[in-house]
Amino acid sequence: MSDMPPAVAVAQPAIATPAPIPLLDLKAQYATIREEVRAVVDRVMDSQYFVMGPEVEALEREVAAYSQCGHAIGVSSGTDALIAAMMAIGIGPGDEVITTPYSFFATAGSIVRLGARAVFVDIDPITYNIDPAAIEAAVTEHTRAIIPVHLYGQMADMDPIMEVARRCDLMVIEDAAQAIGAEYHGRRAGSIGHLGCFSFFPSKNLGGFGDGGMVTTNDAELAERVRMLRNHGMEPKYYHKLVGGNFRLDVLQAAVLRVKLPYLDGWTSGRQANAARYRQLFAAAGLGLAAESLGCLREGCRSDGLPAACDLGRASGLVMPGEKPGYRHIYNQFVVRTARRDAVIARLKTGQIGHEIYYPVPLHLQECFAGLGYRSGDLPASECAARETLALPIYPELTAEMQSAIVSAIAEVYT
Repeated sequence: MSDMPPAVAVAQPAIATPAPIPLLDLKAQYATIREEVRAVVDRVMDSQYFVMGPEVEALEREVAAYSQCGHAIGVSSGTDALIAAMMAIGIGPGDEVITTPYSFFATAGSIVRLGARAVFVDIDPITYNIDPAAIEAAVTEHTRAIIPVHLYGQMADMDPIMEVARRCDLMVIEDAAQAIGAEYHGRRAGSIGHLGCFSFFPSKNLGGFGDGGMVTTNDAELAERVRMLRNHGMEPKYYHKLVGGNFRLDVLQAAVLRVKLPYLDGWTSGRQANAARYRQLFAAAGLGLAAESLGCLREGCRSDGLPAACDLGRASGLVMPGEKPGYRHIYNQFVVRTARRDAVIARLKTGQIGHEIYYPVPLHLQECFAGLGYRSGDLPASECAARETLALPIYPELTAEMQSAIVSAIAEVYT
């Protein structure tokens, strides 16, 4: 017999699994305003008044004041805001509208739905917004309007855009779906162009409990046209001056948004603080590259038609979001660029860290727009961004510990 003592099973300490970090945590936001929201929901339910009326009118006044505009008109979504705005200025078959190919589909889809032609020009590689220098060359006798998009929460360079519009007698519709409260040299998104369009989709900085949108303008005549168009062109009841649509904003959405609007600047400050922390953490990890230091992506081309700088030389780090002086960036998204995007995504997935690609296919290369005649290589800065950009969590409830975990996970890809 053996003199060895019998084997004893020893319990191994449990290895803590890091909690998932979502791209956006709406539950965390809701927890801070739950009772206020429930109170207004009950108020709407008790009223049994669900479409238009005083609650919507109050939100319109509040958003107009917040956005430094004379008028705001509540509509059913950001997409319908674009459609109603273009209908108000008479966009239709045979017209051309100049816009960016690097945006959510609704920007161009709304143009095409009205029978007009979307004309795409390339982006500024630092901000990802439309390049004002490229707009005038795209103007033809059929051009009626320009739709700049304030992407990711930073406004497009509006002064030169408005100057091109003035010289060429064009209307400007700001797609500010991602940019409520963003500023350009002291002026708010939606207040500079002839019309501005906002989205209250739940993932936006000011998000409702479903779809919703707003059109802003400083032109009283345009405001009245949008008001009629959102309600079948009707004014007064059952008398139709225009052929419009059902673009009305629900009272429930307006009531919820009115609760949230006073918190918006505080939430924006939280996003801005998180953006600053990301920059510090990535710099400490030797990965944070300033977008402004990389030069223009259109300087030099490779044999495949894409800019030489797409290589990021830059394999040594991530390019931080470009933020121009004199702008107020509200960080609807925090978007980095990396030549190692697939590897970074793989590591984020293993760590259960939320992320998203906004947007993997630029609009000029979408299958449904093949008839417009664009080809790969036509708009290289947009195509390059589509290959390399990646959004990381930026919501205001994100903690410093969460951000450290995100940066550490990404740093592993590079080390």
